Amino acid sequence: MLKENRKTLIITSLVTIIPAVIGAVLWDRLPDVMATHFGLDNTPDGFSNKVFTVFGIPAIMLALLWACAFITAHDPKKQNISRKMFSLVLWIIPVISLLMAAILYPYNLGYRMDMTFIMGIVIGLMFVITGNYMPKARRNYTIGIKVPWTLADDDNWDRTHRLAGFVWVAGGLSVLAMTFMGIGNLAAVIISVTVIMVLIPVVYSFVLYLNKR
Repeated sequence: MLKENRKTLIITSLVTIIPAVIGAVLWDRLPDVMATHFGLDNTPDGFSNKVFTVFGIPAIMLALLWACAFITAHDPKKQNISRKMFSLVLWIIPVISLLMAAILYPYNLGYRMDMTFIMGIVIGLMFVITGNYMPKARRNYTIGIKVPWTLADDDNWDRTHRLAGFVWVAGGLSVLAMTFMGIGNLAAVIISVTVIMVLIPVVYSFVLYLNKR
């Protein structure tokens, strides 16, 4: 699987380390200590030195990309993971790496942004995209709703993921709507929506299992 997707893996690896290149270009303008984590009120509550922020974070993201690629490619049921699904796995971390750079560099250069709003948009879109792919996922041990009842039965897996796809798209659209509406305490809303999106498919899968006993 890695050989068949070698081109995509190379491209995603290069995209993942683009923030390091951007950081090197901006090096003289960036502060020696950079804000790297923000609280719910958009106030920075975590800081790292410039070397780690510019080079360390992209390196960690690159290592995570290769770890995800290796694990997915060696799934015992890798034949059930489509090329599109594997590509989705490979692109998640590069996109996150770029988004982090798009947030951290402007902020540390003095531009102030609404971090909660940005994260609401990003998370909402990720839920929608993931939801669209879920019904297409076949039974495997790496991607999807991996509970004992889905892993033991193809029919349970398929029906659970059809429902999960609908639930995740609906959840993502809800997060996007509430983000644009400026709902207060958006972080709590996102956590609540996430819990619901996970619980509904899991409970549904268990009910299907009980009905077949």
